[in-house]
Amino acid sequence: MCSIRKPVIKEFHYLCSPNSKYMKFKLLKTDTKTNARLGVITTEHGQIQTPIFMPVGTVGSIKGVHQLEVKNDIKAQIILGNTYHLYLRPGIELLKQAGGLHKFMNWDLPILTDSGGYQVFSLSDNRKLTKEGAKFSSHIDGSKHIFTPENVVDIQRVIGADIMMAFDECPPGTADYKYASHSLDLTMQWLKRGLKRFDETEPLYGHSQTFFPIVQGGTYSDLRKKAANMIAELQREGNAIGGLSVGEPTEVMYEMTEVVNAILPADKPRYLMGVGTPVNILEGISRGVDMFDCVMPTRNGRNGMLFTSGGIINIKNKKWENDFSAIDPKGTSYVDSYYSKAYLRHLFVAKELLGPQVASIHNLAFYLWLVNEARTKIEDGSFSEWKDGMVKKLSSRL
Repeated sequence: MCSIRKPVIKEFHYLCSPNSKYMKFKLLKTDTKTNARLGVITTEHGQIQTPIFMPVGTVGSIKGVHQLEVKNDIKAQIILGNTYHLYLRPGIELLKQAGGLHKFMNWDLPILTDSGGYQVFSLSDNRKLTKEGAKFSSHIDGSKHIFTPENVVDIQRVIGADIMMAFDECPPGTADYKYASHSLDLTMQWLKRGLKRFDETEPLYGHSQTFFPIVQGGTYSDLRKKAANMIAELQREGNAIGGLSVGEPTEVMYEMTEVVNAILPADKPRYLMGVGTPVNILEGISRGVDMFDCVMPTRNGRNGMLFTSGGIINIKNKKWENDFSAIDPKGTSYVDSYYSKAYLRHLFVAKELLGPQVASIHNLAFYLWLVNEARTKIEDGSFSEWKDGMVKKLSSRL
């Protein structure tokens, strides 16, 4: 494994060669009133301006939205896939034949893959955890499988994601201290094995891959600090915060984020997994988080909930029946100039497939608009005031 030089002017890189292909992160600016950060991640599939939101393409697609829209109209800079789901369908043999997920889905920008730890956690009635790994039954056909820290690395090598996540256990937000402590010990044991496998293997498709450890520890500050300190010492290219937004109170999520980010290296990107609402994202940015993902834009969109710059809209409500104004007057999404609230409501009432599609596109574009605005405000020094005003608006229902 290549040695790491201490960061100089907030940038780090591996000293393998002058032309190292490993992911790089450059921290450009930190807000003076909050911990919000402006940065850029460089991968071989392109640059990612941070803070950033990553649309979720669980099985190699963003639900209801094709890749051209995601790239050219929504302007996503990176998307997320899931190891658990891709392993089951289409399967690693087919993905390997295709040359990896980038080629399979015709996506030439960066991809991050979750390790599947959260999905295994959600199968609590159909899985068994051991020191070896997690045995589970497929939610599709009941077939038996096992994930280990090693084979999860191997699977992600086949998928070919630019950023790979360590295999971890995600305890529920209500877990007691004993459970959370035992879970963290297991996650850290798995992390050591996963790192070893990653460092002993090579990418399969000619582009480099990066491995992010995940900080766990439930809702307990001492466990979170323990995990964050251990992971900080590893000096990997980036780090993730997992096990939040899984049933704990929102304020506890923010508290744990603060605890962890006070320890994780400032010169590495920080990824808060599975979070969340627009308000959650703004609060996370203000606490020093750089990367976010969530299924909420598309899931809520399919059910008629729209996020706008003025607040939340349930487009199926009768109050929008005769409203011919744009979905979002600010034009946060390119579909806003095409469709009125009345027309979109009509699509939902008529159960036309176009309705959920338009709503999903709007919500995804809104999330990308929101983080882009955050970057602009961090750059010009007005983030704190802007964020406070936006939180009030985004917490209201119209």
